[in-house]
Amino acid sequence: MLKNWPVTMNIKLQRQKLCLVLVSILWLWTRAGSIRFDMESGHTKCITEDIKINSMTVGKYQIVNPNEGYPLPDSHKVTVRVTSAHGNNYHSSENVNEGHFAFQTSEAGDYMACFFAADHNPSTSITVDFDWKSGIAAKDWTNVAKKGSVESMELELKKMFDTVQLIHDEMFYLRDRRNAATERIYQLENGVAEFSVALSFVVCGWASDLAFEEFL
Repeated sequence: MLKNWPVTMNIKLQRQKLCLVLVSILWLWTRAGSIRFDMESGHTKCITEDIKINSMTVGKYQIVNPNEGYPLPDSHKVTVRVTSAHGNNYHSSENVNEGHFAFQTSEAGDYMACFFAADHNPSTSITVDFDWKSGIAAKDWTNVAKKGSVESMELELKKMFDTVQLIHDEMFYLRDRRNAATERIYQLENGVAEFSVALSFVVCGWASDLAFEEFL
């Protein structure tokens, strides 16, 4: 029974490896943020996104017109800033009702997009549509990226590089997990073998004692 353990475990590890790779790729392609939120005048709303270094990130925001078919009220404007975890500024726009940003990250960590609504009396409620996509999820944002800090061809190359790099990292991670599991199996087999030998000695000793007692 024990002889078949390594084969069975290797099959299970291969299945887990394939499953994790597929899940990782699916996660890479679907990682994106599209939200709608409300904020009162005089208040601030911040959204964070954990982004790897040298990744493409693009965003688009727009204030929803409360009276469709009529001009947007002057009170419906926001100031938007995008900063890194170290406080570096990547995007800034003041008193706007829509905008976009696109840049390549130069540091890893949490990036924060903050929306500041000017104070008004009486208070005004503002609804904002915000799309923020990073890495491979920035697939269909070429037109936005061309208006930012990168060109279309560079965007495509960055997306391809991110895909290869992330899958490469995932494969190394899975390999390390497989090696660790193999080592645990090896230790378990050695432990079982040692236990079997010790048990054999105990049984032999017990049988010898029993035979000696019967002889007496």
